[in-house]
Amino acid sequence: MSRPLVRRPTPDQWLALGLAVLAAGIVVGVAAMPETFPFTALNVPLLVGALILRPRTLVWFVAFVIVMVAIAGALQPEHTTRTIAALVILFLVCIFVLSISLRRSVLGIGGRRGESMLVDLRDRILAQGTIPHLPDNWLVESAMSSAGGSPFAGDFVVAATREGGTHLEVAVVDVSGKGEAAGTRALQLSGAMGGLLEALPPYRFLPAANHYLLQRDWDEGFATAVHLSLDLVTGDYELRTAGHPPPVHRSAGSGRWRVIATEGPVLGLIEGVSYEPARGRLGPGDVLLLYTDGMVEEPRRDIELGIDEMLGAAEHLFRHSVDGLAERLAAKVGSRDDDRALLLVHRR
Repeated sequence: MSRPLVRRPTPDQWLALGLAVLAAGIVVGVAAMPETFPFTALNVPLLVGALILRPRTLVWFVAFVIVMVAIAGALQPEHTTRTIAALVILFLVCIFVLSISLRRSVLGIGGRRGESMLVDLRDRILAQGTIPHLPDNWLVESAMSSAGGSPFAGDFVVAATREGGTHLEVAVVDVSGKGEAAGTRALQLSGAMGGLLEALPPYRFLPAANHYLLQRDWDEGFATAVHLSLDLVTGDYELRTAGHPPPVHRSAGSGRWRVIATEGPVLGLIEGVSYEPARGRLGPGDVLLLYTDGMVEEPRRDIELGIDEMLGAAEHLFRHSVDGLAERLAAKVGSRDDDRALLLVHRR
């Protein structure tokens, strides 16, 4: 005969059991020393449980703590106004923790695990923007900053190399919304765009990204983007934009910045659109900047003025050193109330 399967308690259940024993021990202390032992110590296992227990386990644990609070209240030698107020506060904390548990039950994860997942999501977005290893004569840097200093942003960068590492494909994208509100959409879109960037030829990348966004059932299902396809051998490049601020090219020979005029419809609004490229060449010492609107747009100011301000700051910083210029420029200009992303390409 086969033995019946015995389900072993999960680590989460062991934690709940330990906290329940602690809560029961507090009530025993209250029974032994009702005038000196504080029953408000029940807050300790309650709050620890709110942080570490899964929602389903937490519901039962909070119900157990409510029973312990009722017993501790009944064990009090006298019910003064202060005692009654403390009991009411304990019950309200229990109800608050219970409401948190019911909200988390949608995801099925506790607070500590949920925070770990959010950190992992943030790291995945940042990893999508990691620049591949490039020849020594090329410097490519990216910088990103979110609205209000949040670790989640709707702006992101995706990059990949093709044809044996001789071509760099990179896109700077601005998802509708900002901060945490756009973070989840940015994560989903960055993964899709990273795959499209590696799998498709340059002229098909933005049309495929546009089609992908049209298939998503998002309330704010649009994004802007700029796509750079760069030949690392010759320095020739193609630029395509989708409702995005224009890239700028600094020529080492003249020391002047030139705005590259490109046009294309925003991603996720119109089916079957095409994106015409603007072509150019990066010579030794040249710099190319790709950026999102958070770098140049502010309320009640023309975008041209914002571009001029950014280029003025870039020229000043460029005189010191081009290394780390992306981070320094993103920290110096742009709206602090909007997500910002910047990509710098420099041919040494």
